[in-house]
Amino acid sequence: MQGKHHGEYKVPGGKLVVVDLEVVDGALRGVRVAGDFFLEPDEALDAINGALEGAPADTDARGLAARIDAALPAGAVLFGFSSEAVGVAVRRAVADAREWTDFDWQIIHEGPQSPALHMALDEVLTAEVAAGRRPPTLRVWEWDRPAVIIGSFQSLANEVDPEGAARHGVTVVRRISGGGAMFVEPGNTITYSLCVPNSLVQGLSFAESYAYLDDWVLGALGDMGITAWYKPLNDIATEAGKIAGAAQKRMAAGDGAVLHHVTMSYDIDAEKMVQVLRIGKEKLSDKGTTSAKKRVDPLRRQTGLPRAEVIARMIASFRTRYGGSMGSVSPRELARAEELAAGKFSSPEWLTRVP
Repeated sequence: MQGKHHGEYKVPGGKLVVVDLEVVDGALRGVRVAGDFFLEPDEALDAINGALEGAPADTDARGLAARIDAALPAGAVLFGFSSEAVGVAVRRAVADAREWTDFDWQIIHEGPQSPALHMALDEVLTAEVAAGRRPPTLRVWEWDRPAVIIGSFQSLANEVDPEGAARHGVTVVRRISGGGAMFVEPGNTITYSLCVPNSLVQGLSFAESYAYLDDWVLGALGDMGITAWYKPLNDIATEAGKIAGAAQKRMAAGDGAVLHHVTMSYDIDAEKMVQVLRIGKEKLSDKGTTSAKKRVDPLRRQTGLPRAEVIARMIASFRTRYGGSMGSVSPRELARAEELAAGKFSSPEWLTRVP
């Protein structure tokens, strides 16, 4: 921990905060905060730096924010960032966190695959990133059939109507991440996974990592004329309604990695969805709506673009921001994923592990 450190934190929907500092005998020294944010009055920056000087290096982001808030002059205005964002940047500096552009990203967009194989590919590719055998990866999925994907800890009986699923030919699978059930159809859904090393999210809390890993897609949607934002804990929303939901799984093997996958509604057959999913009254009231059909507002209506064009623009936006080359799943990775798909992810034991 001793020595010089540099950290950056892009506030979701906001500005970049950059911190350079040293850690000497367990304390922060020579702290310099910078960024493309707005701050008034000018002397508030000196107050922020001074508040962090000498702070114990293991102080969490909230504790650092409290020191900053106490030191800011009366009437200070922080625009595009916050005291806690500075705290997060400090934590990332101390942890020597990596940035998006530090990596040579690989982007995968292959043909339609089965729901079970998609579940397996997420597990395999994230494990490969954790082991250092694969670079950080953005994988865009294509579905070969309609499906319901339930969260790792959800009750199968509580979430899925088996008669509705059978009637509509919907395959039900369970993923390795938590969160809620997702209803997908091949032409109506855009799904992607980020498989990233732990070093990308160092210094971020679990909740902060959701917003951080969703930020690129908010920019991509903005490029298409859609103003979207992160809605804690795991939704992406617009004024017209929710358009996506995210989930994460942490891998402890090797150097560790994070799986962050997102399902976006390009279009939706709401009548079919409510016949397949058991969407309870508590969930609806929690979202502030009275109808499941109103909870999701598809990208097709908001963009007016074909699904393939939306995906192409998302990938182009990612590459503009962070680089990346188009790649593929290796034969070894595919063989392992096919083994997991046929075994674990197609087994009644896994599907009904929470009956």
